[in-house]
This record gives sequence, C-alpha cells and structure tokens, in this order.
Amino acid sequence: MAAKKVLIVYAHQSSGSFNAAAKDAAVEILTAQGCTVEVSDLYALNFKATATAEDIIGEVKNADHFRYAEETKLAWEAGKLSADITEEQRKLTQADLIIFQFPMYWFTVPAIMKGWMDRVLTLGYAYSQEKRYSQGIFKDKKAMLSFTTGSHESMFSANGINGDMNVTLWPLQNGILHYCGFQVLAPQIFWAPSHIPTEARSTMLEGWRKRLQGLKAEEPLSFTPMDCFDREKGFQLKPEVSEKHAAKEFGLTVGTHLGKPLPPNNQMKAGV
Repeated sequence: MAAKKVLIVYAHQSSGSFNAAAKDAAVEILTAQGCTVEVSDLYALNFKATATAEDIIGEVKNADHFRYAEETKLAWEAGKLSADITEEQRKLTQADLIIFQFPMYWFTVPAIMKGWMDRVLTLGYAYSQEKRYSQGIFKDKKAMLSFTTGSHESMFSANGINGDMNVTLWPLQNGILHYCGFQVLAPQIFWAPSHIPTEARSTMLEGWRKRLQGLKAEEPLSFTPMDCFDREKGFQLKPEVSEKHAAKEFGLTVGTHLGKPLPPNNQMKAGV
C-alpha cells in the first residue's frame, strides 16, 4: 500500500452499525497491508462541533468583531489552538490517506464531522489564498468519503427525486477536500443498507474489503487545475481553456460545467 499512515475520521454513535463494520473492515485490511491506522471516533471523543473563540487559548486579537478564520490562523501560528484541534491536526499531518466514514445526514456529513472539518482545517494550516485546489497544502495526500445513505441508488440518479449524487458530492469533494489540495479518491457509497437483506449488506462489505486491497492503484477524481483560471479576472476559466472545450459534449466538471450537460459520474468515478 502506497499510503503507510491512514487516518479514519469516523462519525457514528453505535458500534453495532453498518458504518462501524465498514470502519472496522478498513482498519483490518489496511493494517494487514502494513499501514499504521489511526481512528478519530468523533462521538467517543465527544468532539466539539461548534467553531467558537473557545478554540483559541488566551486572548483573541479582536473580541468585538471575532472572525474565526483569521483568529485561528493567528492561534495556529502561535501554537495556541485548543488541544483537541491540535491533536487532530497532528493526526492529519502524519497521514497519507484520510477516510471519512459516516452516515449521510441531510445530503451531507453529520454535524459532528462538519465540525471536525470547520475546526481542524484552519486557515494557514489547511489552506491559504495562494495554496488551494490543485496547488493546495495537502496535494500529496489522498482523501475519500465512505458513507451510507438512507435512500436507494435510484433516488440519487439524474432522474431521481433526490437528484444526481454527483451534484450532492460536489460541495464536499470539491469545496472542502479538493479545496485543501487533497487528491480525492472516488467515494465508497453504501446504498440504503438499512433497507436491504442481511446477505446484501454482507455483499456490500465484501466489496469494500476488496476495494481496500487495491486502493494504492486507484487514480483520483478529475478536477480542473487552478492554472486554468485567470486570477486577474476573478478566477474565471481562461478563454483558451473554454475554446478548447467548446466542441465537447459535456462540461469540465459538475461545478465548472460551462452551461453544458454534466460529465457523467464526474464525482463518483475516476477518469471521467
């Protein structure tokens, strides 16, 4: 396995859940491959989900107009972030691969996991104006989402009532993971495990175990490189890039679609 150090950020309340089984499978398979695996069990840690001034040790620069990003950047530089944030940043810094394991809540991550992202991925440490997207701080790390849904796959299709899962995933995979520079591996989606027979759930887990064996060979999802956008013109796509893509059937990505049909499975499969 190319990734020798793995961090699993895990958010489920029950050790008897399908999410727990998926997390345990990852720990087992990756450890057997020689990886060092750490798990941040957010509920067991009673991880604080709210981003507040309490995340900073000592005085803040501007208490009257508290701005979390700016204040935590200063605190990070001074070594004055709270102990729980500092510990999670230590784990993240050491990791080559990060797996977020969770049940999808309201089309996104549970609040406790969003709190981890809000509080751990601080300005300066995880991103800056100069270092983001394809030029991001974590461009040498890989990250992926592994999650369960409450709805069947058909409901998250382009014709389904929930809408295209590729669109649902764009804010998480582009707006958080890729924004920080991560190479984003295709998500592992367990469709509606609570609504299928036990045997089908076992088959799902076996598929995950098999995938874990070959993660090192996987290519990340495709995102448009930052140098394709013109900084001087509000980070609009450069005309030569638009022209080159003008005759193509689909847009570049789910987000940068150029008014064209979305590229199929852009946020769910690599190489598209």
